[in-house]
Amino acid sequence: MQDRKNIRNIAIIAHVDHGKTTLVDKLLQQSGTYRDNEVVQERVMDSNDLERERGITILAKNTAITYKDYLINIVDTPGHADFGGEVERIMKMVDGVLLVVDAFEGCMPQTKFVLRKALEHNLTPIVVVNKIDRPNARPHEVIDEVLELFIELEANDEQLDFPVVYASALNGTSSLSPEQQDSNMQSLYDTIVDHIPSPTENPEEPLQFLVTLLDYNEYMGRIAIGRVNRGRIRQGQTVAVINREGQVKQARIEKLFGFQGLKRIERNEAGAGDIVAIAGIKDINIGETLADPAHPEALPVLHIDEPTLQMTFVVNNSPFAGREGKWITSRKLRERLMKELETDVSLRVEDTDSPEAFIVSGRGELHLGILIENMRREGYELQVSKPEVIVKVIDGKKMEPIERLVIDIPEDCTGPVMESLGTRRAEMVNMINHGNGQVRLEFLIPARGLIGYRTNFLTLTRGYGIMNHAFDHYGPYVGGQVGGRHQGVLVSTETGTSTMYGMLSVEDRGVLFLQPGTEVYEGMIVGEHNRDNDIVVNICKEKALTNVRSATKDETVRMKTPRLFSLEQALEYLNDDEYCEITPSTVRLRKKILNKSERERAEKVRKMSESHV
Repeated sequence: MQDRKNIRNIAIIAHVDHGKTTLVDKLLQQSGTYRDNEVVQERVMDSNDLERERGITILAKNTAITYKDYLINIVDTPGHADFGGEVERIMKMVDGVLLVVDAFEGCMPQTKFVLRKALEHNLTPIVVVNKIDRPNARPHEVIDEVLELFIELEANDEQLDFPVVYASALNGTSSLSPEQQDSNMQSLYDTIVDHIPSPTENPEEPLQFLVTLLDYNEYMGRIAIGRVNRGRIRQGQTVAVINREGQVKQARIEKLFGFQGLKRIERNEAGAGDIVAIAGIKDINIGETLADPAHPEALPVLHIDEPTLQMTFVVNNSPFAGREGKWITSRKLRERLMKELETDVSLRVEDTDSPEAFIVSGRGELHLGILIENMRREGYELQVSKPEVIVKVIDGKKMEPIERLVIDIPEDCTGPVMESLGTRRAEMVNMINHGNGQVRLEFLIPARGLIGYRTNFLTLTRGYGIMNHAFDHYGPYVGGQVGGRHQGVLVSTETGTSTMYGMLSVEDRGVLFLQPGTEVYEGMIVGEHNRDNDIVVNICKEKALTNVRSATKDETVRMKTPRLFSLEQALEYLNDDEYCEITPSTVRLRKKILNKSERERAEKVRKMSESHV
């Protein structure tokens, strides 16, 4: 077995797009992990299709490199606030963190979130100022910001004495000085070896192993990944599996793997401090403990922050249900959601009075949007309601989630953006003028105010604005409407196919959401009304054929470009009385009640009940 002194376990944490995954790429390449003639793709740790398409890390993943006589286990974590649950659980696997900070952007909302989690677990930090090659890099100011953040988060004296490495992950260079870069990553390797402590657990005590990540292999089934917290673990060994409720059962370890680069290397034995993968335990789940059968002691259950946003997932009951999807029943929908709970510890699923509806709670719109996108790609059809924040009663007071919002915008957009956020009850807490035409504004805003704001924000900043936010705290509930949509919609009265003639006849009423030749049904939302009320329109009508020649017959008619929604934009756009219908190939918006007269009747009943209250 490897000497414990020669092992280093680290996690790479940062705000989204500050260069974590690119940094791991260079560490792998320069450690000799790959053959000289091996073709290696960029962002090799982002193996998931959605991760590669969107350029973000969604799932935490681990790898290992050898530097001199040291084995360095590295865990790459997501940078987006919605996937914070992935960050929280891997803190139990490591002894130190690389906090990656952009040399221009500095500390952002997620930087504060991930650093708080690392300091709470008493991990040793190394600060990496990345993108030092940017022409507008400001490393000295960024280090001051990082130090202020450490002080704000009440870091201890040892943590405040953090080493700093200046790097350009894209170029594969690093140094201990911001003025001059070395030609490789050796400064970073040496800093990891010198400053991150080696594991201190005792390999002679009874076994304890916490399952932190799950993988799947079609030959071996579930593969549990985690750290050996105590004792030794061997291939073929019988262990006690302790679930989250404290129930104990026995199982046998069929295969044991260590990590080297992107490969899993079969091992006979591993000891305290090793990060390994285990195969052969069929029903293993995240947060469960493997222990010595003679001393079945469970490790503390992973603490994950509660979700802040919820949506209702409903079986697709539209007139077009079952046309495109493979899985359309409530049983299949429930099975898929329960399966997701096994690997996503920050998700919650609750049954409702209706067997066809489930309340799904997550960290944010992107968190739930990624789940929905994965389900539609797997062949599921479903409908979802408007996202709603989770309101709590704390000490007898109604409280709602408050987000910390940081935006970088052109200076001339400051007025419109501040005005738009003011209507959403945002409170400005900081403003920095970078002096290059860019301004950074920092706000505290109710999470309700951010639902549906991104599209409006991009319009106000002409696409030049950058917006980041993370959960900050629960604050007093702000009464009245916060955010939301102010325009009404155009609702189809007919089931059929949209025609150019029918669409041109309603074009002056608002903006359409579809192309001619699209199939529509009664109650489906086909556009946005210019005013704040909903109206019904017939976009399926065809021009009557007559034998009378029109004077304008040969005039060319141009139709305005329709607004086509992505899945995230459709979720943002929803109102309380609407559903988003999602199938493998289509995203449609619809009213919950499809028939116009039934909708009007329901609205009258609602207003009467409100007046009685």
